Amino acid sequence: MNETLAIWARQVAVAELREPLPRRWAHSQGVARRAAELAEVLGQDADLLASAALLHDVGYAPRLAVTGFHPLDGARFLRDVHGADERLVRLVANHSLALLEAQERGLRDVLEVEFPLLDNQRLVDALVYCDMTTTPDGEATSAATRLAEITDRYGSDSLVGRFIRRATPDILAAVGRVEAALEAQPR
Repeated sequence: MNETLAIWARQVAVAELREPLPRRWAHSQGVARRAAELAEVLGQDADLLASAALLHDVGYAPRLAVTGFHPLDGARFLRDVHGADERLVRLVANHSLALLEAQERGLRDVLEVEFPLLDNQRLVDALVYCDMTTTPDGEATSAATRLAEITDRYGSDSLVGRFIRRATPDILAAVGRVEAALEAQPR
């Protein structure tokens, strides 16, 4: 694992999330624990996933919330303030099918132009898996339970509720692909 990238990612996430958003920080730490479980599956990309897991919700930090769309705000912060690795920034920008939520917000074109999707499906799926199998408090859960929790928290008719409804098949497919890869690992 690239210790430097991981240490930097943790420092940035702590600085932006721990005090103002302790529950979001707990979630990010849980997502990072899930990422550690995938190290064998991802090989050389494990450090990138671990860093993206820690930073995927950094755009929720109050001082960074410019557009109100956390994937875009977080990616811009990482790119513009920290000059972060392009793949890391693109993972944060597009985590957990963010393009579908960006469309609901009228920001899809902006997100697609500034932060194109990565062409590494395994890495993209891995971040979806880590995020969507971790509760807001950082505990492991099933994707179905997590999706229901998000819908309950925001409301089924809210912007996020509509996004989750549209994204559910793709989220479950990504989680399924990661679970299959984990099952295929030698024990």
